[in-house]
Amino acid sequence: MSTKTKGYILGILAAAVYGMNPLFTLPLYQAGMDTDSVLFLRYLIAVPIVALTARLRGQRFKLLAAERMPLLLMGVMMAATSWTLFKSYNYMDAGIASTILFIYPLLVAVIMRFFFKEKLKPLTIICLTMATAGIGLLYKAPDGATLSLVGTVFVLLSALTYAVYIVGVNQSALKQTPTLTISFYVMCIASLLFFCKSGFGQNLQLPPHWYLWFNILALSLFTTTVSFVCTTLAIQYVGSTATAILGVLEPVTAIFFGITVFGETLTMRDVCGLLLIIVAVTLVVAGGNLSTILVRFRKMFPKLPLKKK
Repeated sequence: MSTKTKGYILGILAAAVYGMNPLFTLPLYQAGMDTDSVLFLRYLIAVPIVALTARLRGQRFKLLAAERMPLLLMGVMMAATSWTLFKSYNYMDAGIASTILFIYPLLVAVIMRFFFKEKLKPLTIICLTMATAGIGLLYKAPDGATLSLVGTVFVLLSALTYAVYIVGVNQSALKQTPTLTISFYVMCIASLLFFCKSGFGQNLQLPPHWYLWFNILALSLFTTTVSFVCTTLAIQYVGSTATAILGVLEPVTAIFFGITVFGETLTMRDVCGLLLIIVAVTLVVAGGNLSTILVRFRKMFPKLPLKKK
């Protein structure tokens, strides 16, 4: 399996797993927990999981001098991404928030274009357009209701900080840093920030029912550890823009759980949106091989020689 193929698979897995955030978070909110407490426990439990994995794989914990400041900034960006997204769940439907969040591939492409002079290939522009159109079709607002301005601002900030994180990992001294090392320190910084926000533990709220600890564990293991590690690897394998575009699969995950867990129905509008996203992702995966495929397809139908009069 090539490095690019691994990167695409990891990017898809990261997006799908990250889409499970509302599935595990909303029951905790319904039980009375606040955002800071949920996120602190989420990152706190994830830290030893990542540390053990890094130790077993022999990855280093010692940081180079050039890595310290970028890691601090990436930790702040990831904490901001999580906090703004989770706060938005208090102001709008989680499915809507998750859908709006995925304007971040556009932000990544814009950042790479204007700050790092990355040329936007026609295929990339087409994929971004198709993915955006697909997300627009998947967008659902409550009948007759207006989206919360506060919630929308939170989601847009989440998208922006996540875009900065994706670009920062690939365009700084962290580019050659082991994946698990990045994940470990980012989670440590995020956990510390949320501990401070909870009044240094004084305002910390624990799950009121024992079974809700499984939600915390799932958030830590799947949507945090697995998602972060897969995202970081995908960025290093296929770059920031491709990883961001693959992230549009998250709304697909949201719809899947909406249908299977919450009994929602799939409309023709949803089907069209899903197809646009799937086609866009397929084009990204085809990437540089697309022209080769088209040439081979054309050769199957050679031009007939013109008859001379």
